Amino acid sequence: MSSRSEDRQACAEANGIHVVVKPIGPACNLDCAYCFYLEKQALFSAGEDFRMSDEVLATFIRSYVHAQPGPVVDFVWQGGEPTLLGVEFFRRVVQLQAPFSGRKTINNSLQTNGTLLDDEWCVFLKQHNFMVGISLDGPREIHDRYRRDRAGNGTFDSVMRGLRLLKKHGVAFNVMASVARETAARPLEVYRFFKDEGVKFIQFAPIIERLPEASARDLGLSLAAPALLDGQERNRDVTPWTVIPEEYGDFLISIYEEWVRHDVGTVFVMNFEWALNAWLGNPSPVCAHARQCGRSVVLEHNGDLFACDHYVYPEYRLGTILRDDLAGMVEKSIRSGFGVNKESALPEWCGKCDVLAACRGGCPKHRFLETCHSEPGLQYLCAGYKKFFRHIRKYLRVMATLLENGLPPSYVMDAVKGPLVIKRGQGVSSK
Repeated sequence: MSSRSEDRQACAEANGIHVVVKPIGPACNLDCAYCFYLEKQALFSAGEDFRMSDEVLATFIRSYVHAQPGPVVDFVWQGGEPTLLGVEFFRRVVQLQAPFSGRKTINNSLQTNGTLLDDEWCVFLKQHNFMVGISLDGPREIHDRYRRDRAGNGTFDSVMRGLRLLKKHGVAFNVMASVARETAARPLEVYRFFKDEGVKFIQFAPIIERLPEASARDLGLSLAAPALLDGQERNRDVTPWTVIPEEYGDFLISIYEEWVRHDVGTVFVMNFEWALNAWLGNPSPVCAHARQCGRSVVLEHNGDLFACDHYVYPEYRLGTILRDDLAGMVEKSIRSGFGVNKESALPEWCGKCDVLAACRGGCPKHRFLETCHSEPGLQYLCAGYKKFFRHIRKYLRVMATLLENGLPPSYVMDAVKGPLVIKRGQGVSSK
């Protein structure tokens, strides 16, 4: 099994600090209805350029490399839409990284909506071995429902053109598919579309946003800030596009049932990889399902560092890369309780849950419900997570047994056909 960019993140988190860089801030050429980052423009002054200066870029690259004790340094570039900066900005990135490449392995990942990719971009990305994450929600009708440009036009054709250019030039890529409320009703249509397009690596990201409380509206924001793990009353009203918890569980189950019969070892769904990883007792490579968080931070275009991609709000600002020590800012985040609270603030009810090892309470941003015992801090997707993780346990047991016997997890597809017989040194067969 492989988890590609997630393996890179896990390595970074195990050895040091993981930074998601927003070199263009929240600026984007699209106007996706469900995007939680576009509105962050309201947190900056009018007329903000939203372009990372060479001083900030050079200082960050130097600081980031020095903060990593391990041999690998993973750079992750997001937005907004980072390709708005043009290829020349990233040529400068590679140039600034070059002096460190002799003693460190430098990796780069770029998350993009794909609409601005062309041959020049793809030649560059291939030449410098960038891993590209492309945002694509599924077939045209599903994708275009929320992912539109600033004129209100669907972006499916532009994104597909970008994806096919990546394939043409042999650029390594994966797909980030957002699961909105309507998408959850069409799981196999979405999954089969990706398979038909030759997509081998997919991550399904549930859309969860709350309507704003007074504190968010005061900042000029139309979505709620993260739920606080302090027992305070919080608004539980979600946006119309927010996925329904149990429907998200059903969405994953439907795809898993097809995947486990036909595609194990050839299509890699990150959500399924994480589940197997948890079953094997390994630390989570993704922060949402880790015991604690706090070492995966976000660098804004102006050099400000924040505790998390979902926590780019004034109260979570840790300092600036131009004046403050990067490692020191991360330790400040951890000492403040930001990361530890993910585990310590779990409701007692969660501590007794049979799928806690896989879920770990999910992302703290979405802990705005109460348990059946009126405990605050329950994760919004709890019902969906339970449904999914409980359903797939029978398959995870088989895959774990296969791995223990030195056999590939893909043999689970034989087990689905009938009782599995494993003979050491003789492979696997079904009765």
